[in-house]
Parts: sequence; C-alpha cells; structure tokens
Amino acid sequence: MSISWDKIVKIPRWGPYDVVGVIFFAAFVISTSFFYFNEWQFNAEDWKRAPSKRHEMVDDLLDSEILVEKSKEEVLMLLGEPYSDIDKNRDIFRYRLGTPPSFFKPEREQLFIVFEKNMVVSVALANE
Repeated sequence: MSISWDKIVKIPRWGPYDVVGVIFFAAFVISTSFFYFNEWQFNAEDWKRAPSKRHEMVDDLLDSEILVEKSKEEVLMLLGEPYSDIDKNRDIFRYRLGTPPSFFKPEREQLFIVFEKNMVVSVALANE
C-alpha cells in the first residue's frame, strides 16, 4: 500500500494576497539595499574634491564621530575651508552638503560645527 504525501503533508497554496505581499517585501528589501549601498563612507579627499556629493558622506561622518574633540585646525585639515564662519565669537563653521536625490522638492542640507575653547562641542545638520 503506497501512501500519498499530499494526504499526509498539506502544501499551502499561494493566494493573490500572498503574492502581492511577497512583491512588496521584495521591493522593500531591494530599495533599502540600494539606499544603503549608495551611501559613501567619509573620505577627506572626496569631501574636498566633490562638495556636491557631501550629502552621501555626512551620515558616516556623523555616525563615526570623527569630529568629536577635534580642534579647529584639525577640522580645517580634515574638511577644508567652511562655506562660512557664521559668528567668529561663537565659533560656528557651516559646510554645504549638496542636494540629495528626492521624490519631492529637494532640500539642501548644511553641516554646522560648533566650537568652544577651540574644540568641537556639537555637530548638527539643518536645511538651508
């Protein structure tokens, strides 16, 4: 007597909602991977050479905390000259980051570096 596996193990059939769910999940994984691999790691030479691509490196720059406790001179050597010194007395440097790609109206971002007693105390992003 032979036993049919179909009667012992129920193999689920995929319905239309299952297929749509898998498609959305695959699209999510692919788009997340694209954005993750599209970001650059911070590199001082690339930062100075391609100011319009800085928005691709800024996350790594902030996450790695490279600027923490650096002096003004060290920041200038690493990032180059800022776009502007906002206030000489408060010691704030501003770097433009370029325009990131966006589905909506792109907003330019800026990197602000705040110094106290010639040392970095704060680093922040803001829209122009």
